[in-house]
Amino acid sequence: MSDLTKYMNDPDIINEPTPLREVHAIRLMLHDETKHMSPGEHAAFLNAEAQSIIEKHGLKIKHSAPLLS
Repeated sequence: MSDLTKYMNDPDIINEPTPLREVHAIRLMLHDETKHMSPGEHAAFLNAEAQSIIEKHGLKIKHSAPLLS
């Protein structure tokens, strides 16, 4: 991921409270990283990010059956 500082200083969110500004900055950063991806590439990117978080924190995720087949 890119440097969050660049996004934290975005003029559109600079006057927000810090916690909200962080959320907005992360959303802006993710948008910039994924805006040219196809829907399939975007889904794969998000799944890979989620998997790395799951592994990093040792989470046990119970997978249910797919809703759509």
